[in-house]
Amino acid sequence: MELLQVDLMDEAQKKLYGFIRQIPVRTKKVSLREGAYTRLAADIPAPEDVPLFNRSTVDGYAVIAADTYGASESIPTFLKVAEEVSMGKAAAVKLKSGQCAYVPTGGMIPEGADAMVMVEYCELLDADTVAVCQPSAVGKDIVCRGDDMKAGSVVLKAGTVLRPQEIAALAALGVGTVEVEEPFRTAIISTGDELVPVDHKPEAGQIRESNSYSIKAQAERAGMEVVSTAFYPDQEDELETGIRQAMETCDFVFLSGGSSQGKKDMTARLFDRVTDGGVCTHGLALKPGKPTILAWDETSHTVLVGLPGHPSAASIVFELLVARTLRIHRGQPYQPYVEAKTMYNIASAPGRGTCMPVILHPKESGLEAEPVLGRSGNWSILVKADGYFLLDHNQEGIKAGETVKVYLFER
Repeated sequence: MELLQVDLMDEAQKKLYGFIRQIPVRTKKVSLREGAYTRLAADIPAPEDVPLFNRSTVDGYAVIAADTYGASESIPTFLKVAEEVSMGKAAAVKLKSGQCAYVPTGGMIPEGADAMVMVEYCELLDADTVAVCQPSAVGKDIVCRGDDMKAGSVVLKAGTVLRPQEIAALAALGVGTVEVEEPFRTAIISTGDELVPVDHKPEAGQIRESNSYSIKAQAERAGMEVVSTAFYPDQEDELETGIRQAMETCDFVFLSGGSSQGKKDMTARLFDRVTDGGVCTHGLALKPGKPTILAWDETSHTVLVGLPGHPSAASIVFELLVARTLRIHRGQPYQPYVEAKTMYNIASAPGRGTCMPVILHPKESGLEAEPVLGRSGNWSILVKADGYFLLDHNQEGIKAGETVKVYLFER
């Protein structure tokens, strides 16, 4: 089969991103404890001020700042202790000039006080007298009511992914239920006459089906809901039935295998037949991962992705094309990386980007990146690797000792 259109990685990502934006958004309400790493479906305004009262950020004495001006260790200011505020209790006294109140970290500042002095700069002379040995300024070591979040202000916007810090902010506001976008529903299909189930002992010429396991794990890590996995022999009618059934309920259908130019490679033909948009990418300018296919069905709003059959190639394409595009969609385009120096000269593939898995070695001078070489059908390549770096399609290669960005695999 003739390759229809080979895309650079960024071209394929733009196409995929365009498809993702057309998938209708489904929403559901979940408890805050179930909302981690989901995506908000609506803005959330603050129902109240946070904090609800003026709080101290230090252990010390609440004072009227003007009373402390000029205070020093040699000439302290003497103040009367009007109150000792307890955690979780309201301050009872309104301070007057010449008075102070002990307030623990996080405790409520009494009315009339406008500053704090840390306990380290105070000396309790008797039960109700404190020597203040350092001046303070208005607002010093105080968080005022509403400083963190103001009632009525939008705290989190629709589309925000709820990380632990957002979860904590909502808990502080008393928001126990949130409306979130449902994850993309996903089906994963592998094809190949040589495939047998994981609990079978392969005979000569057979291999255990493993791609669906890795793709499922990657899809879930990317925030998808995997609703089905299956594998089929290279029988076109049977495979077409499986794809059509998956399209009825899923936003994404991944088909691993059958996407290159061999006699039985039928993925592109099937994608053209089952979609009204047809194949828009048949070939990715990437090593490994050239036999990658993208198609879009406007009627069902389903993205179809043909992944290479070779295990490490399928996993790499999912990471670079699908996971990265989903991160952009979720407003999380940044991907952690470290800088390392390459240990060897590395050639690139002419006209194609190259993804090079590496092992990182800490040295006194910094990190060194050792390429993990091997066939794209070998799982051991990615098992050994700590991460990968990318060579652009215009690069001729890279020399030993050059610095590269190594994007880390999650551990």
